[in-house]
Amino acid sequence: MQESTASVFLHARYSEDDLRPDRLAGLAPQLCSSAGFPTFLVAPRVTRRDSAVSNNADNSRAIKTNQDLLPETPWTNVLQDDFWGTLLTHSGSHKSYRPLCTLSFRLNHALDGLRPRGYHLVNVGLHGAVTGLFTALCRPLLLRGGNGRGGGAGGGGGGPPWSLLAGLLFASHPVHTEAVAGVVGRADLGAGLFFLLSVFCYVRHCRLRGGGVLRCWAWMLGSLWCAAASMLWKEQGVTVLAVSAAYDLFLVQRLRLRQLLLLLGKKKNLSPLLSLGVLASWGAVLLSARLYWMGNKPPNFSNSDNPAADSPHLLTRALTFLHLPAANAWLLLCPDKLSFDWSMDALPLVRTLADWRNLQTILFYGIYVLLAVVGLRDPTRTANETGGKASVANGKAASVANGKMAPMTNGKSLTNGKSLPNGKCITNGNGYHILDANHNMPSENGSQKNGIANGTARPPPNHHHHHPSQRTSSPPPPLPTENVVIFSLSLLTLPFLPATNLFFYVGFVIAERVLYIPSMGFCLLVAVGVRSLYNRRRTRGCRALLFCLCAALLLLNGIKTVQRNRDWSDEENLYKSGIGVNPAKAWGNLGNVLKNQGKMAEAERAYRNALHYRGNMADMLYNLRRRGSRRPCSTTDWPSGAGPPLASAYLNTGIVLMNQGSLEEAKLTFSTCAEIPDENLKDPHAHKSSVTSCLYNLGKLLHEQGRQEETERFSEALQYYRLAIGSRPTLASAYLNTGIVLMNQGSLEEAKLTFSTCAEIPDENLKDPHAHKSSVTSCLYNLGKLLHEQGRQEVMLYAN
Repeated sequence: MQESTASVFLHARYSEDDLRPDRLAGLAPQLCSSAGFPTFLVAPRVTRRDSAVSNNADNSRAIKTNQDLLPETPWTNVLQDDFWGTLLTHSGSHKSYRPLCTLSFRLNHALDGLRPRGYHLVNVGLHGAVTGLFTALCRPLLLRGGNGRGGGAGGGGGGPPWSLLAGLLFASHPVHTEAVAGVVGRADLGAGLFFLLSVFCYVRHCRLRGGGVLRCWAWMLGSLWCAAASMLWKEQGVTVLAVSAAYDLFLVQRLRLRQLLLLLGKKKNLSPLLSLGVLASWGAVLLSARLYWMGNKPPNFSNSDNPAADSPHLLTRALTFLHLPAANAWLLLCPDKLSFDWSMDALPLVRTLADWRNLQTILFYGIYVLLAVVGLRDPTRTANETGGKASVANGKAASVANGKMAPMTNGKSLTNGKSLPNGKCITNGNGYHILDANHNMPSENGSQKNGIANGTARPPPNHHHHHPSQRTSSPPPPLPTENVVIFSLSLLTLPFLPATNLFFYVGFVIAERVLYIPSMGFCLLVAVGVRSLYNRRRTRGCRALLFCLCAALLLLNGIKTVQRNRDWSDEENLYKSGIGVNPAKAWGNLGNVLKNQGKMAEAERAYRNALHYRGNMADMLYNLRRRGSRRPCSTTDWPSGAGPPLASAYLNTGIVLMNQGSLEEAKLTFSTCAEIPDENLKDPHAHKSSVTSCLYNLGKLLHEQGRQEETERFSEALQYYRLAIGSRPTLASAYLNTGIVLMNQGSLEEAKLTFSTCAEIPDENLKDPHAHKSSVTSCLYNLGKLLHEQGRQEVMLYAN
């Protein structure tokens, strides 16, 4: 196979000549429209959200309690910790290694603290940039198909700008709301940005193949580094290497299944094979490094995160995992039911073959296989789907010359790829002879003859001397629909593969933000289908109806997106919107929000509703116990299968016991909490904070008893205070009480040093700066008092 339609087209659309103002002027409206549309949809929400970064669980862990964002934390910690600030090698780590995203959060934090406006504006800007790049990528793939009556403005015929349709569909799709409105969705946005940049660099590499070696491989290097950056924004980004390979195979080489051996068997195909080999090698390097960096261990997830992975039955796991891609595809097709969380029982397990959802699974894979067969079939039939013309007579191929058909014999050109009487042609070795943008044939340098082309078309020597009107009057032919279909499926499927549980179990059932990159393939596929229908329907009425349907689709998507943005405007609305999909999780989170608002009765109802749907939720039982009874929780209150009791439960239980006067039982509770390991915990930082508070309260309790029992209790109290300081060096109250104990023990110099250290602790990034200031003030008071007493003694000694 030699020079392909795509290679000619890439030359026409991605040459330096595209930088001319008239070309940019033609492209700018599409890019501005598609990139600006997401800003229009989400701007009201951004301007409303200016109080604090959202407190939903993901945003809280990734931003509000993530120590890696604080200026006093060395930035190199970002390279060692996961997305949530936990050490990657920790058993409880999520293994989500996204340092570039975390660094962007750190920059936001440095500029604007926890005020949300900057975080959301960055997300919106990234979405706009991704939308613009995606539209630009679609433009060469969706040349405006001819309408059978000649050309038109804009090149490729007088049809509508299909790339604009794809871009607007991507910009307005409601499934993207989580990625754009949720601050932690920035990982998907950043990965998508570098994903597309990597593809663009690889397209440029393909165009230069067979030409300047240095420039050609410089673009390949850019593609590889952008792929690495995409992976460092989110793990899913590494799949861009596979997408680039699909682009090369199906759009540049126009590979068909029966031509695989031809690709591998000819020496002239070494250049594309070398490119594909580099992509595969770089992918292996990135994946190996990623596995090594996470400690060569997969993450551990609770059974509520991915119930199917925890099922002991092979049939249940197989049927459920096969159904999940169909469920995700339905969210792209009909995003009427969306949720902030799809864990637990949001999507019930498919346990038997009699489950009706198996029909959905079969239908999904049937349609997918049908589209794949359409994309991989040989183009040996009459086609007029994309505005370009190609004809076949009795199974024999034809060539295109000056827009007319030249007969072929046995799949070869009558002129063997040389000049035809009415013009010049390009052969691809399989009966397809495609003209370049100026109806000229590229120079035959050995790489443009029989076999698969080792690169895209190069301009003829006089390419840059043509008058602009000559270029616009002879536009390049559009790509065959089949080629774009198979690439769309690749763009839809390959980035989604890591979420299929095929290679490893993931920590979710469905995650809408994971569909951000795969939805590009879906939007491109929809635009291809609409373009094909438009070119098949010649009547004005049918085409007008098609336009109306497209406008209605964009309008409905926009309305749904605005509605979802309102759901994401605050936590209460967000959790209420998820009750229909995941009632247990939504009611539980809503109960916490209502409790923080002081609406205790409503919070209790929410907790009970959560337990109605899932009875073994330990945190809900704990909150209900605190709300409904003065008896403190104990380990016996935890149901089986709910995991280890929460450290915060021990902490609050001990405080209640202290207030009730049960000091020995309180001491035992605090001591037990201090011994709970932090292994395999979802949030080890929160656990450590609770353990630190338990140690502090245990020291305080022993301190109070020490006043009565003197030396022994004071020493024990001092031990726990120091443990609390070691766990949280900024806990001013622990320094205060430690200094007081040291004063009581007569260790005055050590007490002075402790008070002085406390006074130097900054009050930045603390949960309760007022309590911190109060403790520091007390330390300064005691330090002054201590120095005063020492001064009096020194004066008396001097007087004597």
